[in-house]
Amino acid sequence: MKKLWVRWVALTLLVIALGLVMVRLGEWQLHRLSGRREANEIIRTNENKRPVEWSTLMGEHPVTAQEQWRPATITGTFDTAHELQVRYRSNGDDEGSEVVTPIVTKDGQRVLIDRGFLKRSSATGDNQALPPAPSGTVTITGRVKGNEHGKPTATDPVQGKVRLINSNAIGKTQGITYVNGYITATSMVPAQRSLVPMELPELDDGPHLSYAIQWFCFTAIAVIGLFVLIRGDVKDRQKRRAKANRISAHTATIDDEGTIAAPQESGTTETRTATK
Repeated sequence: MKKLWVRWVALTLLVIALGLVMVRLGEWQLHRLSGRREANEIIRTNENKRPVEWSTLMGEHPVTAQEQWRPATITGTFDTAHELQVRYRSNGDDEGSEVVTPIVTKDGQRVLIDRGFLKRSSATGDNQALPPAPSGTVTITGRVKGNEHGKPTATDPVQGKVRLINSNAIGKTQGITYVNGYITATSMVPAQRSLVPMELPELDDGPHLSYAIQWFCFTAIAVIGLFVLIRGDVKDRQKRRAKANRISAHTATIDDEGTIAAPQESGTTETRTATK
């Protein structure tokens, strides 16, 4: 019985540890679901608003959550010397890269413009020539986005390529001061060629709810499995004990029925077993 208790305690501690981890993972997925729903609601609220002058939304301060995806307009000239290719991106079902070109406004402020998406070439991959930006004065309508964050290997450009759009990191590498955040273009005058405007994210809940349910189900399965295992051990022990009792009782019955007293020459009695 002592061995069973040790086993039960060890299994219980293991299930508790696993249960806490799985519950935490389920709660994390619910937290991500809540964040996604909030982001989707911001997009729904902002996407159809009238465009405003970019400077009313962007500046030295980071772009707030409520300012994300707000339509804005900006006018200036492209600085193609500091253009970047943002690799490993997707647009709908397509894989490829985005082209980011700074624009310089009339008063000298510099803003990163995501000009659009370039589908990956089957022949050259992402090493294809970037479509040229329109020359001269350009007026852009787009959506305001906050900086993307990640490791320096993703935010710091190398040889004109980068993985995340972060105006602070890009500006530090290039030695240029950019306005915080960037604008993803939806249209521009004069128009550009070859680049496709970035689509809005899908406004659904994603897989987070189903993942959370899975983690909670795994927790329940682990707890139920522990009780089933302990119950099985108890039943097996009871069966073994009952079997041992039956064998003991049967042996005692044979002893009682099969033992007789026989006289001995010395006058004492000799115990003999009757033969049936």
